[in-house]
This record gives sequence, structure tokens and C-alpha cells, in this order.
Amino acid sequence: MARTCTILITDPKEITLVKTDSYTTLNRCCAIALGGIVATALLAGCGGDGDSASASSSASAIDSSGTSLTEHNNADVEFNSMMIPHHQQAVTMAGLVDERTDTAAVRTLAAEISAAQEPEIALMTARLRSWGVDTTMSDDHSEHAGHGGHGGMEGMLTDDQLAKLRAARGPAFDKLWLEGMIRHHEGAIAMANAEMADGKDAASKVLAQQIAAAQRAEIDRMKKLLGA
Repeated sequence: MARTCTILITDPKEITLVKTDSYTTLNRCCAIALGGIVATALLAGCGGDGDSASASSSASAIDSSGTSLTEHNNADVEFNSMMIPHHQQAVTMAGLVDERTDTAAVRTLAAEISAAQEPEIALMTARLRSWGVDTTMSDDHSEHAGHGGHGGMEGMLTDDQLAKLRAARGPAFDKLWLEGMIRHHEGAIAMANAEMADGKDAASKVLAQQIAAAQRAEIDRMKKLLGA
């Protein structure tokens, strides 16, 4: 007999599986727009009925249009605003890979980074707009993310570093790219940790947790590729 498993809807484009006995968390960038506070799915082999009560109490309310109704603060606005151009530079770096190296592991990782971070950029932009926040600054930063030099954002590559990366090929490119992306990820993790510590918006804090976990795992992969 199928048992219920509660899924939190903390943002119209994020869903989080609260309790699983046989499943891991769902993809952190599921582009699914759902209304309501809590969706209950019938999944065979998932957690027992008792899990739904505790999960429901931590759900973040959203209105019929999918806009978060949870309270947010300046830390939430800063996290979303600054993570957009930070992600955009990572996507720019990932876009350099295919024409500069044949290393399969690097090419695969670059594709995964783009696939994860591009939807998150759209998600954070939509969230800021739902709060009435002017996204012009984030948009401007995003347009110039390939040029480096973003003060105040940890791990961002400078113009000189990006120029060297663009000029490199083969193993030399792999080394520069992996080293640069490790620093870039470490910066993103620091930004995510600040959001988890200081933010109020539940959806933003969930995203910060997901970013930190995913990028720590990617750092481990990159260090292995470097032989560190």
C-alpha cells in the first residue's frame, strides 16, 4: 500500500523532499510551478504518515501566483542579488571549456555547472522581482560577469585571470580552470553560509543549503582531478 510523503513547496521553482527512507533529495533546480502550501505525493516505499505533520509545520506559505509570503530581510536580498552575477561568471567559465580541452571529466563538470546554475539565476531573479527589488544591478553585473573585477563577491575571477583562462589550451587550461572554479565555488559557499546564518526567507535559505552542498561536492571532484 502506498504511503504519503510530504514535499515542501518553498518557491515556485524549488521543491524539497522532507523525509525519505529510500529516496534522496529531488533535483535542486526542478522547474515546476506549483501552488499551495504543501503538496502531498503518494510514493511507494517512502516515509510513514507521521512524517507529514512535522514537515507541514515548517512549510513556507506561497500565494496562488507562487510568490513567497515568508518574511525576508536585507541578507536575503543581498544573497539573491549577489549570487546572480556570481553564478553568471561560473556559467561563463563553463562555456569556455568545450573549445579548450578534450578532458572528459572537465567537460562533464562544466556542463553540470551550467545546467544547475542557469535555472538558479532565473529563480533568484524572479524572487527579487516578487519582492519589488530592482534587479537592474544584478542584470548589469550579469552582463559583465565575463569581464571579472566584481568587488565584494568572494571567489570571482579578475579580468586578468579570465584573460589567461581564455588564452590557455589543453592541460594548462584544465589546471587554470579547475583552480579558478574551486576558488569560485569556495566564494559561493561563503555567501551561502552567510545567508543561512542571517537570512529570513525560507526559500532563499533552502537554496543556500543546496548551493553549499552541491558546490562542496564539486570542489572534492575538482581537487581529485588536480591530484590534490
